[in-house]
Amino acid sequence: MVLVVSQEVQEAVDARRPVVALESTIIAHGLPRPRNLQVALELEEAVRREGAVPATVAVLDGRPRIGLDKEQLERVANEDGIRKLGHRDLPLAVAAGASGATTVSATAQLAALAGVRVFATGGLGGVHREWTVTQDESADLGLLARTRITVVCAGVKSILDVPATLQRLETLGVAVVGYGTDRFPGFYLSDSGHPVDWTLETPEQVADVMRGQDALDAPESALIVANPVPVAEQLDPELHARVLADALRACAEQGVTGQAVTPFLLDYLVRHTDGASLSANLAAVRGNVRLAARIATAWTRG
Repeated sequence: MVLVVSQEVQEAVDARRPVVALESTIIAHGLPRPRNLQVALELEEAVRREGAVPATVAVLDGRPRIGLDKEQLERVANEDGIRKLGHRDLPLAVAAGASGATTVSATAQLAALAGVRVFATGGLGGVHREWTVTQDESADLGLLARTRITVVCAGVKSILDVPATLQRLETLGVAVVGYGTDRFPGFYLSDSGHPVDWTLETPEQVADVMRGQDALDAPESALIVANPVPVAEQLDPELHARVLADALRACAEQGVTGQAVTPFLLDYLVRHTDGASLSANLAAVRGNVRLAARIATAWTRG
């Protein structure tokens, strides 16, 4: 697979300057037009304000790209037929000359191949509810178990089975730390109701753990930095619980299954919280991007 790394990103990687990878699924599939492009540009600018280089990742015409210019961002945001690509889809997209937005797993894989160590996203995928029946688990988890990258996220989406996801990450040997908290965040919520074993308080502490991974010559697994959305910007927990219960019931009644479940539930939450879930989502992403840039800066100073 031939990576196309932008000149700006390649120069920063070569000079050991801070770089932050950004996924593109939120642009193509997570937000309505034209807000999606506005948010994409805003997130890149947030990385730059912290002194780092943004590296938005996507596949365009069969070429995996690490770092997009404005015209390429516009394609991802506005072009019809942009696919959603996990890491398993990458060789197929390359062979077919297809264009697609990258999920967490595809972004993490391509970023790591390009030498980018820090990645910011909204929430991870995980183990789905009723796993014992459906065996439905995000490809993110397995990929992160074998990819050396630091992922700054707001936990996992609350529509998932959070304790099962944490257990699965432990089984896979993926380290999870809370940033400034001993609670695992729930994407829209500051606290999913479940603890984490380790808490870090500064970007420098996160960078020290990254160096520890390298010094130990440990298995090539990720470091998950769970950064909660601020309490003042989270989705009201009572509203979240009520609407999520309704969404799960509607999902079952309408027979929605497989890959259609997550977008169905997320769309239901947006519509039935009058957009409050989307506001919490964006607040989480903005915070993660800023923190990721600070971590990347601390990492490159070492």
